[in-house]
Amino acid sequence: MPASTAPPQEEEAPPAPDPAPDPVPVPPEKRRSADTRALTQVLFAELKQLTAGTPEHNRVRGALIEANLPLVRYAAARFRSRNEPMEDVVQVGTIGLINAIDRFDPDRGVQFPTFAMPTVVGEIKRYFRDNVRTVHVPRRLHELWVQVNSATEDLTTLFGRSPSTAEIAERLRISEDEVLSCIEAGRSYHATSLEAAQEGDGLPGLLDRIGYEDPALDGVEHRDLVRHLLVQLPEREQRILLLRYYSNLTQSQISAELGVSQMHVSRLLARSFQRLRSANRIDA
Repeated sequence: MPASTAPPQEEEAPPAPDPAPDPVPVPPEKRRSADTRALTQVLFAELKQLTAGTPEHNRVRGALIEANLPLVRYAAARFRSRNEPMEDVVQVGTIGLINAIDRFDPDRGVQFPTFAMPTVVGEIKRYFRDNVRTVHVPRRLHELWVQVNSATEDLTTLFGRSPSTAEIAERLRISEDEVLSCIEAGRSYHATSLEAAQEGDGLPGLLDRIGYEDPALDGVEHRDLVRHLLVQLPEREQRILLLRYYSNLTQSQISAELGVSQMHVSRLLARSFQRLRSANRIDA
């Protein structure tokens, strides 16, 4: 009897390979930044082979400036709180960018943004220091304000809120009054006219809002006139007027002081008044 044969076993199929993970999308900002860095390297390599002043050199140099303008705008945004037109700040920063391009050596192994940023920021700071301020701030106070501003940013990141004056003072180991002075100095870029109307609220200028009529102003011209006329009187009449109206002595007390009769004092006073009235240009 023939031996029974077992049915052939089917071979197991090899396991399917795991699907490849989806590529992580690159943010557009990082992609543009990488493209700018790559383009900058190519342009600097091309610029190095060209002679300065030639049309081709100027074309490549202009392309480098155009490609790195986002770096200038990023640096200028740090000064947005200075209330200066951003277009002016960007133009100043572009001057720093041009200087950095002219001085950059690609063979030193430094990335151009790393090299250019201090030059751009320094040019903008110089602009604010020399051309924008209409109110002079002592150099020490200005330098301390830079530290206060930096400490404010660091503490805001640390606490998740705006730090108090005491916290800033503790961080820098200075007094709270110095912090307040620095904050006030940081705002002193423009002098505002007292007569200028307040923008936005439609209110009159500060002069009309906080000023008042001094009642003593009416007497300023009179006092000046009296001072001018008194020096024209004889010395004895000047003394009589001073004793009568500044020392508040009576005519009898004045007569005893000067050793003359009260009637004579009265006549001298009347004569002095007559001279003052005849020379009084206001009444005339």
